[in-house]
Amino acid sequence: MTELAVRTTAITGLLVVDLVVHADPRGWFKENWQRAKMTALGLPDFGPVQHSLAFNTETGVTRGFHAEPWDKLVSVAHGRIFGAWVDLRPGPGFGTVVTEELGPHTAVFVPRGVANSYQTLEPETVYSYLVNAHWSPQARESYSYLNLADETVAVDWPIPLSQAIISEADAAHPRLADARPVPPKRTLIVGGNGQLGRALRALLPDADAVDLPDFDVADASALDAYPWAEVDTIINASAFTAVDAAETDEGRVACWRANVTGVGNLVRIASAHRLRLVHVSSDYAFDGRLETHDEDEPFSPLGVYAQTKAASDALVSVLPQHFIVRSSWVIGAGKNFVATMASLAANGVKPQVVADQFGRLTFTTDLAAGIVHLLTSGAAPGTYNLTNSGPIVSWHQIAQEVFVQCGRDAADVSAVTAAEYGVGKALAPRPRHSALNLTKIEATGFTPAPWPQRLAEYLAAAGGDTSG
Repeated sequence: MTELAVRTTAITGLLVVDLVVHADPRGWFKENWQRAKMTALGLPDFGPVQHSLAFNTETGVTRGFHAEPWDKLVSVAHGRIFGAWVDLRPGPGFGTVVTEELGPHTAVFVPRGVANSYQTLEPETVYSYLVNAHWSPQARESYSYLNLADETVAVDWPIPLSQAIISEADAAHPRLADARPVPPKRTLIVGGNGQLGRALRALLPDADAVDLPDFDVADASALDAYPWAEVDTIINASAFTAVDAAETDEGRVACWRANVTGVGNLVRIASAHRLRLVHVSSDYAFDGRLETHDEDEPFSPLGVYAQTKAASDALVSVLPQHFIVRSSWVIGAGKNFVATMASLAANGVKPQVVADQFGRLTFTTDLAAGIVHLLTSGAAPGTYNLTNSGPIVSWHQIAQEVFVQCGRDAADVSAVTAAEYGVGKALAPRPRHSALNLTKIEATGFTPAPWPQRLAEYLAAAGGDTSG
């Protein structure tokens, strides 16, 4: 080959790499793994951590089929092989087979769950594999195997298996009908019992969900003990959100512990295991002087909670594979502003509500749907604003709308300024303007529903009970 190339195959994610081999009378040289060039051509940036070689003395040595719980790049350092791969991942591709002859000029990227096998075509063949997880005796428990002679797959081996050199273990592997499918890596929802966590669980029923007290993100040893090898994505839907309590001596410590120390631990874990991390941020990262906020606006937090959210955003942003999803005025199942207003309306109360703070509601159904969209659409990593669309309004206007839909008069909700409302209360400072520009998330193909539509649906579904 005179030009590096990456080819797709009948197995999704199994890629053949045509390598450039530079030869002269002394021998040859090749770049077997060149991250920048190969990822630009579509090879995953799979993060290899171990390189192993297998020396095969004779022609006809046949090894496999083994499906390990990691990705690998296989190639030949000396000699030639006939390679065969079978998809053992659940789904419509299960049992698909691909074969390819490999010499020094070819490599194959084998994704997790695809069984790998080869047969040597020359003596003293050296087989190379670069993997993105460390081998251990315990890792074998996660392998899946397929018999080399499986009649369904029916590989046309160049050297008949009756004449090949095969280990007893490989000869005893199960047929395809009895092979154990290799499950995909899982998504872990941290904060799975919260408003957003519950909405995410509804959309991601196969995800694992953890929460306090069993899973404390600020406890580094607890995180280290989790089986991260089976995870590919962390969605952090947990946070200390008691904005006013964060201004107290005890609250300040608790807020920083959960929102910064905990997030720092997740960043460390994601970096070590090359995981995607989705982190939910807040309009509180800004002081609210601008009427709408873009993703690249410099941080200007006002209170303790706000400072922790800005700090955690900065931590997450260093990861190559991250989504910071910035939201505001979140409404879901459980205690929230809309539920409180509906309860007051039902009990004949005439509340005073702040009229000089402006933004849009974010319903957890749309916030969760937007997160899933980012994870599945191929959107570029980075920060995305994500609230419901619709008019920018005050808390007072939202409260009036809740009262009207609950059968009360809008005039029963009195307007006050934030300063007036705060007299005699120990309140954290809040941004005056919380509206977030949605242009970037909409450019990925996701347009959140207008908040008035979701508000009507929320109140109708609650039927007077918004407690969750």
